[in-house]
Amino acid sequence: MALYVVQHGKSLPKTDDPEKGLSADGKRETELIAKVAKGYGVPVSRIVHSGKKRARQTAEQMAAALCPDQEIQTRSGMNPLDDIAAFAENLPLDQNIMLVGHLPFLEKLIGLLVCGDAARTVFKLQNSGIVCLENVADIDHAVIRWALMPNIG
Repeated sequence: MALYVVQHGKSLPKTDDPEKGLSADGKRETELIAKVAKGYGVPVSRIVHSGKKRARQTAEQMAAALCPDQEIQTRSGMNPLDDIAAFAENLPLDQNIMLVGHLPFLEKLIGLLVCGDAARTVFKLQNSGIVCLENVADIDHAVIRWALMPNIG
């Protein structure tokens, strides 16, 4: 079972959209990554997002490609500066869940799950990118299994 961590797609500036919805590039890159993930057969059973417009739109695009019969869910505690430890405490790692959210929250969550330290950055996310974390037998913490990113380099 895996946890898929996704930073929302590129968003519009606040001057163009006060809620900072996805830009055209954000929509295009999210669609591309979602299609690649679908091609690899990434098994997502549930998608959860922060509730912010850009995260919801990213979650909707991922859901359309990866689990069209599932309803996406909003979850509190996933905003950029929310408490990572409190969120991780109730995070089921025995399901194929996709989390769509924001920085710095997601990178700190990855640090906590992989190293036990939210202050350690172990992976630099990109907008629309997916990082797969898994629990592996005989290892007492999550590991980064793979990543799909819109830009290499």
